[in-house]
Amino acid sequence: MEDRVSISIADGIADVRLVRADKMNALDQAMFEALVAATERLSKEKSVRVVVLSGEGRAFCAGLDMGRFAAMKDNGGNGVPGGESRDLSRRTHGQANFPQQAVWGWRQLPVPVIAAIQGVAFGGGFQLALGADIRLMAPDARMSIMEIKWGLVPDMAGTPILASLVRDDILRELTYTGRIFSAQEALSYGLATRICDDPRAAALEMARDIAGKNPHAIRAAKRMMNNLSVDPGPALLAESVEQQKLIGSPNQTEAVRANMEKRAPRFAEAG
Repeated sequence: MEDRVSISIADGIADVRLVRADKMNALDQAMFEALVAATERLSKEKSVRVVVLSGEGRAFCAGLDMGRFAAMKDNGGNGVPGGESRDLSRRTHGQANFPQQAVWGWRQLPVPVIAAIQGVAFGGGFQLALGADIRLMAPDARMSIMEIKWGLVPDMAGTPILASLVRDDILRELTYTGRIFSAQEALSYGLATRICDDPRAAALEMARDIAGKNPHAIRAAKRMMNNLSVDPGPALLAESVEQQKLIGSPNQTEAVRANMEKRAPRFAEAG
């Protein structure tokens, strides 16, 4: 876990960092496992009053590791990215499956989570940022619901969270196009809480403020905020079912091949 995610706890603040800077904190299997393990550990840490989630280096999280897409291409698209065979519809963590828990676990924590976002938060990295209660972004940070680039749909718990944040037509446009958007656009869409020159410093300052409040009241407030949302179960399952059908299909495999080979895709007509 320590080679993917580091955790230090002091004065009620859990400082959680993605530490795969050489790969822009991209999501490989070890990173997924470390993120889930981090939420499981923090859920039991009674001294923690607030969490700051950030990435080392020049990116918050660039999304799925490119090696996983290359493996999908080489395997002819069999299985999930990386070639593994997995039933995504199987619920392994309550209402979520394992990849979803890497995001949904932060929503489930009993304390607030503040994400500090610099560089890029693309695809799965964008969904990871959505797991936080609050998102502070650098002025030049960029985001994207990038899954469509690979012939896929967002399936890491982004759907139920986004539905509570973004206007319906904006959400559809960003999902259908995979367009990269700026911090300023993210703020206007409701996806960024604030734009800060140094988002991690601002997040730690906010965390110190929150950590100084009544911890029982803070946990009660998070429970209340989480209860405002509609039941996420159907949306989480729908993500998994739709993604399972797409993974390894001819057009999805063609999307990966075309991107890897830097050419226009040649898709079969949808029936």
